[in-house]
Amino acid sequence: MADPGFWSRQERAQEVVQQVKQLKAIVEPYDRISERLVSATELTALLEVEPDAAMSGEVARDVAAIEEELSAFELRALLTGPDDARDAQLEIAAGAGGTEAQDWAEMLMRMYTRWAERRGYTIEVLDLSEGEEAGIKGAVLEIHGQYAFGFLRPETGVHRLVRISPFDSQSRRHTSFASVFVYPVVDDEINIEIRPEDLKVDVYRASGAGGQHVNKTSSAVRITHLPSGIVVASQQERSQFKNKATAMKMLKNRLYQQEAERQAAAKAALDATKDDVSFGSQIRSYVFQPYTMVNDHRTELKIPDVQKVMDGGIDPFIEAYLKQAGGGRAAA
Repeated sequence: MADPGFWSRQERAQEVVQQVKQLKAIVEPYDRISERLVSATELTALLEVEPDAAMSGEVARDVAAIEEELSAFELRALLTGPDDARDAQLEIAAGAGGTEAQDWAEMLMRMYTRWAERRGYTIEVLDLSEGEEAGIKGAVLEIHGQYAFGFLRPETGVHRLVRISPFDSQSRRHTSFASVFVYPVVDDEINIEIRPEDLKVDVYRASGAGGQHVNKTSSAVRITHLPSGIVVASQQERSQFKNKATAMKMLKNRLYQQEAERQAAAKAALDATKDDVSFGSQIRSYVFQPYTMVNDHRTELKIPDVQKVMDGGIDPFIEAYLKQAGGGRAAA
């Protein structure tokens, strides 16, 4: 990065900067934990020689903080997917249950908002459709922060609510559903980098319309992009330089479209994994009555403090899932 010519290729430079940022997110916490651990070890050894109650309490608190930071570091180490370090786009949609489900969807939106705020992430509401009586029909949030997608991808699936409905005049227990789906946020522009070594350029005499001059010189250009097999040609201009520029523009357009189609196909494949938003397809149940319990059906982790979970305390579920899946790209 210190090379004077580093920024001459902006696209490649941005890729390198992103890679460096991701590596720093691993190296810097490791160095910090190591330094604190060495310091705590030295103080512990000193206390064995010269006991000090006040200092012992300080060391104990420091060790507890190190353990917490180490746990977070180990969890982040599980995020090895190619998109895990990206921002996340989180889509919430009310399922079966009418007004009750729409209220549940809004409760989930608040839960994820509180979770993101606790982590220091920023939230942008991209789309919001309000319910007729209460709650929301759906929402799309973009959550910005390191590893937002990696942490949130285990939340993809159907979430089930069981409670006494505040919208039921007879105070009956209702079951409602809402779906959550998480996408990685990719760059707004698809960067197309064409390497000279991937091109085969042929020049030849043009034929057809263009006048007598166009047939006298090898001004026509044919470019073959070897990795993709795409072939483009231009012979309309008298200048070989202009024809080459036109052919390169054509090639970039075709490669752009090819990449856009690839990304659209990948998104469609992700969409196809969405479950039916109804009974039997839930990944997690949130029970408010007759008892309180949040139960993750994939990991069997149960937390009785449902209010704490609804206030953004979903990290135990995320951690349990990532450990069970080994940090890989297993579908939630």
